[in-house]
Amino acid sequence: MSDIEHRHHHDGHRAPSESGVAQGTAYTCPMHPQIRRPAPGSCPICGMALEPAMPTLDEEENPELVDFRRRFWWTLPLTVAVFALAMFGHMVFGAALPGQNWIEFAAATPVVVWAGWPFYVRWARSIATASPNMWTLIGTGVIAAYGYSVVATLAPGIFPPSFSAHGPISVYFEAAAVIVSLTLLGQILELRARSQTSAAIKSLLGLAPKTARRIAPDGGEEDIPLTHVHVGDTLRVRPGERVPVDGVVAEGESAVDESMLTGEPVPVTKRAGDKLIGATINTSGSMVMRAQKIGADTVLSQIVQMVAQAQRSRAPMQRLADSVAGYFVVVVVAIALLTWIVWGLYGPEPSWVFGFVNAVAVLIIACPCALGLATPMSIMAATGRAATQGVLFRDAAAIEDLRKVDTLIVDKTGTLTEGKPGFDRVVAAAGFDEDQVLRLAAGIDQGSEHPLAHAIVGEAKRRALVLDKPESFESASGIGVRGSVGGKRLALGNTALMEAEGVDWRPLGEAAEALRVEGASVMYLAADGRIAGLLAVSDPIKPTTRDALVGLYADGVAVIMATGDGAATAKSVAARLGIGEYYGEVQPRDKLALVERLQGRGKVVAMAGDGINDAPALAKSDVGIAMGTGTDVAINSAHVTLVKGDLRGIALARGISVETVRNMWQNLAFAFVYNALGIPLAAGVLYPLTGQLLSPMIAALAMSLSSVSVIANALRLRRRAGAPVSTRSA
Repeated sequence: MSDIEHRHHHDGHRAPSESGVAQGTAYTCPMHPQIRRPAPGSCPICGMALEPAMPTLDEEENPELVDFRRRFWWTLPLTVAVFALAMFGHMVFGAALPGQNWIEFAAATPVVVWAGWPFYVRWARSIATASPNMWTLIGTGVIAAYGYSVVATLAPGIFPPSFSAHGPISVYFEAAAVIVSLTLLGQILELRARSQTSAAIKSLLGLAPKTARRIAPDGGEEDIPLTHVHVGDTLRVRPGERVPVDGVVAEGESAVDESMLTGEPVPVTKRAGDKLIGATINTSGSMVMRAQKIGADTVLSQIVQMVAQAQRSRAPMQRLADSVAGYFVVVVVAIALLTWIVWGLYGPEPSWVFGFVNAVAVLIIACPCALGLATPMSIMAATGRAATQGVLFRDAAAIEDLRKVDTLIVDKTGTLTEGKPGFDRVVAAAGFDEDQVLRLAAGIDQGSEHPLAHAIVGEAKRRALVLDKPESFESASGIGVRGSVGGKRLALGNTALMEAEGVDWRPLGEAAEALRVEGASVMYLAADGRIAGLLAVSDPIKPTTRDALVGLYADGVAVIMATGDGAATAKSVAARLGIGEYYGEVQPRDKLALVERLQGRGKVVAMAGDGINDAPALAKSDVGIAMGTGTDVAINSAHVTLVKGDLRGIALARGISVETVRNMWQNLAFAFVYNALGIPLAAGVLYPLTGQLLSPMIAALAMSLSSVSVIANALRLRRRAGAPVSTRSA
């Protein structure tokens, strides 16, 4: 498998080491990924706690979570005490206690001042930078409630008589303290929930083994840290161990479980010459491998980089939330002031007190945090889940766009087919049998490095045929090979070689032509001057291709094949797969023109390919889909990468796209509806009907739960995203 490159490097961030430790970790905001800081802190735009751009296995608990938890638990008894005294003191003692306001003041001050201090820092920053956010509302509400209560306690005489028309001036120390405690609790729950969105990356990082067993030149073996492995090292992988780095099998044979990276549940047989992916599991036999990619160059490290990049990208849908949030806080402050004035002028006595309480409730309940988290949390959860199933999205826009695709252009070689020669069949001439022809051809091909020769030799070994070593070998440039095997003088190649050898190949000419029409490469074998048979090698269709196409057709996606192969080969493959529209002998510019022509007709086009010649079309298409088994250029040009190179991954990716966008709309709808209903309730519009007002404490609880609810809904994607989902109704 070729490398899956990380396309856009984040500033100040380097790839994780194999141990999962990120060097030079940067911290970023989940709502504003453009914010990057070298240390933990809060976002200067929204005030949200920054989190590592690249999670690590050994990262410590979020320092803000630790701080908030300490402040919450140390002051919770005081909050409970002041709340109980304010709400139930008169019921227990029959009347207000002497100096009760002072008692509440003493109990609430540590909660409001010390426990709530981080809120005021962010409140002040939001005002100083003219970036109103949730902390602008919370800080204003708490400071207003606490400040009013302090003045009412220290200097009650400065208030108009209407404030005390029904007894002592009311204070709201309990509201300020409870709002701080509930906000701390909400932040604790939110930070815990947000940490779960990095679980997929951490699980990927956890796949990498910590050591490798290196074989020294003298044959000795030793276990070394993974960071000490170098390119070219010879390593032993024993049964049950994880492959330490990317490389190639040098000796041995085994079945390797690659499901953790490709989503393929069936172990893949690996023999000498086959490529190995680091972190996959060797299930049976012992193998010796040669290291080719280490550290940040391994497939695992690059997958982690791509997932992290996608998780931090902004979905186009987020523009809706951003445009609303830009004016939201200012509008809410205006509504709060209007609430206070309207209640003060037209409400029942003490009208200004009622107006003040309702204004505080409006400020607290109208937190825009849920609105800002609506799409980032869905993207983070979905991209992590997709990565564990072998689907890598470059960014959030790719997730949104994939569900809209109605036309898919596919390359043939490496996309519909395996992309490498595979043995097709052997046809024996009179006087020879198939195994004899294959054994002789494989015998002479042992000396050739040509891919077609590898396919023939591989088939002979699969049939357990005993091969004689060639006694002589000569490559006839461009037309075949000559040599001697088992005392027979052999020639293996095309008709030009046969004619040069004076061999009559025409008895097998009709069979050869039929195989060529099907797209196979045909080689004749001559033994001692007469035709012995022919061998056909072709690029076999992937076993999963037909199922993938059936699923795409059922989902209403039109499939078009465009290949650089000849027209006859294109026609044969299209016929076998039921593809109605196909193009052969297509150049890279022709594929690009095809994409543009379809887009001009209003089609939403995806292009799936794996070669350098596919790169222009991949970049131009609405969604470019690269096979993870293809070239780096193709992968770098694509929007989605299928690690396994299986077209069924497109249906899987579309299912993820549909579920994710649906989840984002649910989150946005919840956030909008929550504020649309919460603000009027807090303003007291139902008071004339019910005689009840929404307490600022209840508003604080609702505000905290709204953000947690959005995150919890997004985290459902960790379990649900991945099953193919019909997009016709989406």
